[in-house]
Amino acid sequence: MRTIETDYLIIGAGAVGMAFADTILAETDAHVTIVDRQARPGGHWNDAYGFVALHQPSAFYGVNSLSLGENRKDAHGVNEGLYELASGAEVSGYYDKVMRQSLLASGRVTYLPMTEHRGAGRVVSLMSGEQTSVTVRRKTVESAYSSPVIPANHTPRFSVSEGVRLVPPGALPRLWLEPARPERFVILGGGKTAMDAVGWLLAMGAPPQAIQWVRPRDSWLIDRSGTQPGAEFFDEVFGRQLAQMRAFAEGTSPEDIFSRLEASGVMLRIDPSVTPTMFHYATISQGEVAALRQVTNVVRKGRVTALTSEAIVLEHGTEPAVPGALYIDCTASAVEPRAPQPIFEGDRIVPQLVRVPQPCFSAALVAFVEAHYEGDDAKNALCRTVPFPHSLKDYLTTNIVNIMNQGAWFGDERLGAWIRQSRLDGFGKIAAGVDRSDTARVAMLQELRATGPAAVANLMRVAAA
Repeated sequence: MRTIETDYLIIGAGAVGMAFADTILAETDAHVTIVDRQARPGGHWNDAYGFVALHQPSAFYGVNSLSLGENRKDAHGVNEGLYELASGAEVSGYYDKVMRQSLLASGRVTYLPMTEHRGAGRVVSLMSGEQTSVTVRRKTVESAYSSPVIPANHTPRFSVSEGVRLVPPGALPRLWLEPARPERFVILGGGKTAMDAVGWLLAMGAPPQAIQWVRPRDSWLIDRSGTQPGAEFFDEVFGRQLAQMRAFAEGTSPEDIFSRLEASGVMLRIDPSVTPTMFHYATISQGEVAALRQVTNVVRKGRVTALTSEAIVLEHGTEPAVPGALYIDCTASAVEPRAPQPIFEGDRIVPQLVRVPQPCFSAALVAFVEAHYEGDDAKNALCRTVPFPHSLKDYLTTNIVNIMNQGAWFGDERLGAWIRQSRLDGFGKIAAGVDRSDTARVAMLQELRATGPAAVANLMRVAAA
């Protein structure tokens, strides 16, 4: 068994592991070893469906040291006028570039692809079976703890009878290889993957009437125009952040808060006649919503329990099966509930969200705190784990912790300065660059900061009620 030494053993070369490695290298003289089962860096992006793309601007994704994309706006399509969204292929290529041109080029990174961590510093090559013992001088970083579940690796939680054709969304771009296209498409699921699948079918020319959408729950959606990184979007971005903080400070229930957010342009919904009960931070443009509204054959009878040649069996009834229909399984949840862990615990770091919905920024901030602060208690106080919401009420707790973390960061001069220069933060530099003579914008930022304590207090009251 061969042996190697390293300061940080990072398990996983996905978005979180890469962002942590990039920042720890920038802030320390440490040596890093990255172990991953995949043959290429990029984690779940290597297995994502072919038409997947970021649903937030590329400017907020990746690692701090290297920009993703060209910081330009889309000139056509449903994202027209808004900053670019990297495709899955672009993201995969980006992480390969980060590994080759940045991490490995530093001379302080050992990368072991197609290798599995078996615990206690023992790693095994999935190709040769060779074992390596890794002596970790500082800490092991379990970056894959919050890895998403993706459609390609998902096992349906319902039965499928013989003769019923069920495929993951990744199979759709290969339909051109088949001798005959399906006459009908049935989308199963109500999350962002299902929205992507419906949008792709429409963009490829499928008639809206050929699509049936089995949507167990409707979702609140973030209007992407309020998440733009350019200074020209200042009023939309910070105006909606202020509206959000006012809703938190004044809302009387989770439903009332979401209603206020919709009225102020922060949130959207596909069907105005249906009140959503789900929110997973899916971000979308008004153009995408307009396209999705073309599909009017929507089934709302709960989750699928079985697919037979005669019927779609659901929690609250059945629907007749359409002969020859292609069923697309979009029921995998990328955000399966996981119990929050202390991020810093002895010789172990478990990066998790410290700002929702930004895993890359969160991992980079965790690395900065690891590099510059002493003691697990002090580090965990700056890095409270933000729980991902799975209901409207959960959204209250999520934002309580989000706001508390933000207050702690900007109450610390060193950490606040790092955030303002971080590429992954997005808005800090825009706020810092406001001309002090622009009284309207200065007042907006002042009210945004001043409303934080009232927002947290009211969210606590509403959550307790």
